[in-house]
Amino acid sequence: MRIAIPLSGVQLSRHFGRSEHFLFGDADMEQREVLSKTVETTPDHAPGLLPARLAEHRADIVIAAGLGSRARDLLAADSLQVLTDVSGVGPDVLVSDLVDGGLETGMNAYNHSLHGCRH
Repeated sequence: MRIAIPLSGVQLSRHFGRSEHFLFGDADMEQREVLSKTVETTPDHAPGLLPARLAEHRADIVIAAGLGSRARDLLAADSLQVLTDVSGVGPDVLVSDLVDGGLETGMNAYNHSLHGCRH
């Protein structure tokens, strides 16, 4: 399984579409083992670009603080599972928690109006 996490700096990005990097973690879910982790720089922001980019990187699952409805729909169209409303821990912990079966998620609390987005 390939896990994708949007980053701002080295922390989970609060705005999926404007993340600076993505952490990609490869995991063997049956063995509950993280196999590898890499960080890739994201392209310049353009609505709808990141879901296609994640599909190109063969991501299976996205862990995010929250997503707008358009991003969620585009990810679902590419068969990517989305887990949202995670926060408070670093991306390495998120990958480990998912693999160990202990990742806590909640409702998608994302709201573009909180930071002035108009897409």
